[in-house]
Amino acid sequence: MSDTDDFEVAVIGGGPAGLSAALYTTRLGHRTAVIDRGGGRAAMMLDTHNLIGTPESVSGKEFLNTARDQLTEYGTEFYRDLISDVERMDGRFHLEGSDTDLVADRVVIATGFTDVRPDPPLPRTGRGLHYCLHCDAYMFVDESVYVMGHGDSAAYVAMIMLNFTDDVDILLRGEDPTWSDETDRLVRGHPVDIVSDEISGMTTGDDGWLESFEFADGTEREYKGGFAMYGSEYANGLATGLGCETTEDGTVEVDDHGRTSEDGVFAVGDLTPGHNQIPVAIGEGAKAGIALHMDLREFPRDLEEIEADGPVAPGEAPGIDAPLRDAARSFGAGDD
Repeated sequence: MSDTDDFEVAVIGGGPAGLSAALYTTRLGHRTAVIDRGGGRAAMMLDTHNLIGTPESVSGKEFLNTARDQLTEYGTEFYRDLISDVERMDGRFHLEGSDTDLVADRVVIATGFTDVRPDPPLPRTGRGLHYCLHCDAYMFVDESVYVMGHGDSAAYVAMIMLNFTDDVDILLRGEDPTWSDETDRLVRGHPVDIVSDEISGMTTGDDGWLESFEFADGTEREYKGGFAMYGSEYANGLATGLGCETTEDGTVEVDDHGRTSEDGVFAVGDLTPGHNQIPVAIGEGAKAGIALHMDLREFPRDLEEIEADGPVAPGEAPGIDAPLRDAARSFGAGDD
């Protein structure tokens, strides 16, 4: 295998969490690869919310492209591929995809999850169909809002939306409620309309935004937008294949620095428990990147090793990968 396929860190997934981890490991001197199949929840964003320093007019694709450009300048290497298998071999990890074959000392899994979409008719995602309450509730202050779903999460999101508007409906779409008896008593104690009939059609404006839904009983209700609450499908196959422990809902168990139950395997971002927010994912990636540096850095050398082999020779430093050292010099760091 050529040198170009040999890394200290391989990050699987090019969303905010994976890119943040790669940013830190690259700038901390470790040869890093990011393998990204493209797409993902962040790439679908039409506007960026709740990310300090980033205007709302920036799309998810623009945000991710800027991040990739930054990492490329620092020396991160990118592969556009879907990793199908990760295997531990001789203390390292062998990653395979359709066009990718590489090895790494450590693996970061940042493959996230997919929101379960309800059946059509549906408005465009980001133009009346939304999945992130904490990102998008602000958009619907004093607007008419729906919540699709029939479980506890749908009922609670509907009640939470009353903090932003007094016009909230739960759309069961022909399903019976599956929320608990306690939740049923609670939601019926709030000014939320529960609409049982299936959606038969919809209208949208010239700008693509939802305007109204038509229902099977012949009625029509106007909405600015709303939230679909049908659960998530976590892309945890690579993690479980390596033996990583998962929670009941499918997220990967990690410690406070992204370490999984398997040595050398990290997981960050939406694949792990917690809030599914870009700033949170970036922070998780940063913490994992620092933890990886603590594991992989050359210095300080272990005292037992120094006592056995002698002190570190002056010529052994610096402990940064040579191409990354050159990249750092291009930023003015290390100039004589």
